[in-house]
Amino acid sequence: MGVKCGGALFVLVAMSVLAIATANKDWWGNVTGNWNQTGRDFWDSWHKNATQRSNKIIVGGSENWRYGFNYTDWAIKNGPFYLNDTLVFKYDPPNDTTFPHSVYLLPNFRSFLKCDLRRAKIIGKATAGGGKGFEFVLKRWQPYFFACGEHKGIHCKDGLMKFAVWPLIRWYN
Repeated sequence: MGVKCGGALFVLVAMSVLAIATANKDWWGNVTGNWNQTGRDFWDSWHKNATQRSNKIIVGGSENWRYGFNYTDWAIKNGPFYLNDTLVFKYDPPNDTTFPHSVYLLPNFRSFLKCDLRRAKIIGKATAGGGKGFEFVLKRWQPYFFACGEHKGIHCKDGLMKFAVWPLIRWYN
């Protein structure tokens, strides 16, 4: 029974992440007169990145990695993300006027929901985000759960400093 529930939970989480990654996309664009969907113009309008190259994506865009910004919403609006894309985390190093930030990779969806950092792996210490920031490559087809671990997870719980991505496979030429 436990294995079936665990498998069903995994499928539910996988489908939810995929749905979030592709939500609100204008998949068909404003295509007119091209019923079989061929041609370069259609393909470019369908995909934000119609290349085989990986992208460098600054987490939070111009907001960078900071307290009070909704990163889950940002991930939904800026997805989908693909295998070998690079996430760049930029944040101010600790000083007298800003709170320190860090980046943790959480092990599973439950830890993500509860901002439980006990089994999380730190991938960016408080000093790592200064200057050009630090990079994290999405190398595997799996869900990635990111969170700020400062102040025992308060930035994650109250400051919305968490998001999840499940990179897609680039299947087009």
